[in-house]
Amino acid sequence: MSHSPPTHTHVAAAAERAVDDHADDHTQAAPSSSKQPTAQHGFNAFAHLLDPRILRSLAALGFGSPTPVQKEAIPLALAGKDILARASTGSGKTLAYGLPVLQKVIDAKKSLSRSDPAYQATRAVVLVPTRELSEQVTGQIGALLEYCRDQVSIANIARDASSSVQKLLLSERPDIVVATPSRALAYLQSKSLHLAASLESLVIDEADLILSYGHDDDVRALLGGGFLPKSFQSYLMSATMTSDVQKLKGLVMRNPAILKVQDDVATASNLTQYYATVSEEDKFLLTYVILKLRLIKGKCILFVNDVDRCYRLRLFLEQFGLRSVVLNKELPINSRFHIVQEFNKGVYDYLIATDETSIRTAERDDDDEEGEEKGADASDDDDDNDNATAEAKQSDEDPTATPSKKRKRDAAAKSAAADVASSSKSKNGGGGTGTGTGKSAEFGVSRGIDFVAVSCVINFDLPTSVRSYTHRVGRTARAGATGTSLSFVVPADMVRKHKIIASPTSALDAKVWPRIERAQRARGGVKEWKFDKKQVEGFRYRMQDALRSVTKLSIREARIRELKEEVLKSEKLKAFFEDNPTDLAYLRHDKILGKQTRLQAHMKHVPSYLRPRIVGIKPSPSSSSSSINEGAGKDGEVGFVAKKAKTQPPLCK
Repeated sequence: MSHSPPTHTHVAAAAERAVDDHADDHTQAAPSSSKQPTAQHGFNAFAHLLDPRILRSLAALGFGSPTPVQKEAIPLALAGKDILARASTGSGKTLAYGLPVLQKVIDAKKSLSRSDPAYQATRAVVLVPTRELSEQVTGQIGALLEYCRDQVSIANIARDASSSVQKLLLSERPDIVVATPSRALAYLQSKSLHLAASLESLVIDEADLILSYGHDDDVRALLGGGFLPKSFQSYLMSATMTSDVQKLKGLVMRNPAILKVQDDVATASNLTQYYATVSEEDKFLLTYVILKLRLIKGKCILFVNDVDRCYRLRLFLEQFGLRSVVLNKELPINSRFHIVQEFNKGVYDYLIATDETSIRTAERDDDDEEGEEKGADASDDDDDNDNATAEAKQSDEDPTATPSKKRKRDAAAKSAAADVASSSKSKNGGGGTGTGTGKSAEFGVSRGIDFVAVSCVINFDLPTSVRSYTHRVGRTARAGATGTSLSFVVPADMVRKHKIIASPTSALDAKVWPRIERAQRARGGVKEWKFDKKQVEGFRYRMQDALRSVTKLSIREARIRELKEEVLKSEKLKAFFEDNPTDLAYLRHDKILGKQTRLQAHMKHVPSYLRPRIVGIKPSPSSSSSSINEGAGKDGEVGFVAKKAKTQPPLCK
């Protein structure tokens, strides 16, 4: 798409020639032209493409050099090409589309006077799967407007604001609108949002997740309902190339430039992945030992698969004086956003997050893996197969198994997935918490949200899809930093051995884990954490005592108490409580139905006789930069090491 200023004509032509040198339906190679930005020039190498005010904002925000996906995407996008980009989490995809979108808005307004009715119009829409991601995208693009706010405006209509407020905001025709598909469709149907005559850029961020979050109907209605013009530039940004991305590509793109930015060896080595084969009870035991003995340096995210387990784990950790914060779909959007900010500031070291999208994608995982491989075959050469990750299409079953056995296994897996889904619905829908599917569809923690300086990710409950695993562990080792992940895997013979504390999703672990291991081979693989069970066993009685204190009633009370606090702090309800002080008094003095979880003071301390006492094993040279210190024992066994190796050596054999 050509630009209005004549000074950009030669730039567009040069970029078009660069595009023609690549096959549009194949992966774009790493740029080698002198026109591409280098480490010495940074973003100033784009001075002939980007407005000086944008470059000034980038410098003020501390962005030194563009990432690989930004180097490739920005020139192509400003040449008018549709962009389909696949890059890992934390690779800078937001700026890869945000900068060209912002530049196009500035270019379009340069040739118009402020009195022209076409001057103020919505020229770009960014669709995201979750409200949390909408806040993040709005914040990042908004920061780029520091020196051009008088000319360009941005609005986030995914926020939890009243319809009248959002309509008033849209009546001012903001240049860039950030929304979830359901919100965008609602305002298009109510004619509060007008795009048919003005839209120039459509961005679908986290494209591989948009449809899996339950936005299928909304996206199709938005694209096929006559709300958009016939011609516009589109961007699909994704971390994986799934069947959902292929569907969206066919719906919105015309001869796109396909960018596949692979992680280099250095980036892949920043993430060290471990797993442990344990029972449901041992999940709590090892989490207690790892966190209480400070075997993890820095902040940690613990992922679980439903809200009940979120509070069970928090109440369990409270028994040992370990403060944590929960993040789940029951909390209002403003509270969730505040929790993320507090965690990023270091107020809390441990964040327990639900990842129910993992459950929703369980039955789609087979199709996604197959679709992604087809997409890779369509756009990659044969020699790219050596670098395949989660897209590798391989059978999970034993190749010697008969077809009838395979069918039985598939049927059992589908049955388990159905049990997981029904269990999730009954817990979240029938618990009286008022969590509907529409609300949960726009909540997601494992994707998109930019958690700062996360040292470790613990998959307390294993995700039910390869894609969810990839994006969970992607919350650490971001932007060149190092990080570690630990996943608990429940073997088939231990499933539901401890029914009271068991997770329904553990029935899928045996099927999903082989896929995850194959998918992560390109990133260095997943190592088994070999710990000394004898040393850990000494902590078991304390763990069991704490676990008995966390009952179903105490979990229910914790959920109610959290929601009640949110109601009392709500700005929207202040006027209501002023008019109805009796209701406020009832809410404040509402009695707890059952006993709160009892806290025992002695549980906060670890007796010296329980601390590991293995000597003669030193941390590896890389342990100083790793989030979980590593020690190499005899036979190459790996253990988690405490901060002071002399007093708290590794729990390895």
